Amino acid sequence: MRVLIVKVSSLGDIIHTLPAVTDAHKAHKNLVFDWVVEENFVEVPAWHPAIDRVIPVAVRRWRTNLAKTIANHEFRSFKEQLQREHYDLVIDAQGLIKSGIISRLSRGLTIGLSNRTIREPLATLFYNKVYSVPWTEHAVDRVRQLFSRALKYHYNKEFVDYGLDLERLQLHCASEEDKYVVFLHGTTWNTKHWPESYWRHLAHIASENGYRVLLPWGNSEEKQRAEFIAQDNARVTVLARQTLSELAARIHSAQGVIAVDTGLGHLAAALSKPTVSLYGPTNPGLSGTYGTKQLHLVSNLNCAPCVKKLCAYNGPGVTDRFENQPFAVNPPCFSSHKPENVWRQFEQLLQ
Repeated sequence: MRVLIVKVSSLGDIIHTLPAVTDAHKAHKNLVFDWVVEENFVEVPAWHPAIDRVIPVAVRRWRTNLAKTIANHEFRSFKEQLQREHYDLVIDAQGLIKSGIISRLSRGLTIGLSNRTIREPLATLFYNKVYSVPWTEHAVDRVRQLFSRALKYHYNKEFVDYGLDLERLQLHCASEEDKYVVFLHGTTWNTKHWPESYWRHLAHIASENGYRVLLPWGNSEEKQRAEFIAQDNARVTVLARQTLSELAARIHSAQGVIAVDTGLGHLAAALSKPTVSLYGPTNPGLSGTYGTKQLHLVSNLNCAPCVKKLCAYNGPGVTDRFENQPFAVNPPCFSSHKPENVWRQFEQLLQ
């Protein structure tokens, strides 16, 4: 039996789908999956042994220049790859119009979530069959339920296995002599950023406690933040730009991870690394890191979690000090997460 998964982005959403693949493969040993995913994330599905073929798509890039995409026949090539197989089932695990269109373009019976339990209800127009899964469930559980109902099997909700094949990841390449922690400081929304001065203070605390700190980055803004965090601290290293596989190796060899709400935090969870995740405007109960050794620190501010990309806080300004220099805590919901407390919680998690 061959099934196509359509889950194109983002990194966290892709990782959320892996436990469902593990469940399905355990229930049906003859089951083989192909996966359509954004070109930037093609490494991730291939880490799971149940995935046979990864089909890259470039929706993000294509929509910036549709004329060029049509002229160079890139979309036609993608469509040919997509329709090469006739699938027993096509599962749209994303629930967006773009993933619905991709599902319909493929050859097979398409299924997805119902219009009352999906992010973009119009996507259901592209499905042959739909299933309702409550919004109140965590994203990992929602996908696991969708797969189990579509493929008719039962799974143990209390046990989660991302199914990563460590040999495929080649994690042995990241051996380090000194103990170190990885700070995952980059994220998408401005409201999900922990203040830079807090990160820098936390790096000093980590260094004083005998740890090296590794700082990955993915764009110029994140590199600039990493360089600020590393200032005047010889035990903090700003990494060269990494592939996802290289980052996975770094995370796997770390003693632990401290992260904001970011896709790489979900990668740390999939690798079962002790991870303290800092949440301000977002709700970890619905989409937080999921698995063993995961600690979520949430804000005690009344307006959190607001789940907004723009901060709507209208109370008095919140300030703090680092190295005798005052700074505004923005967004204010992160004032609940002082560096000293974050480190204390991290050490307790390691123990």
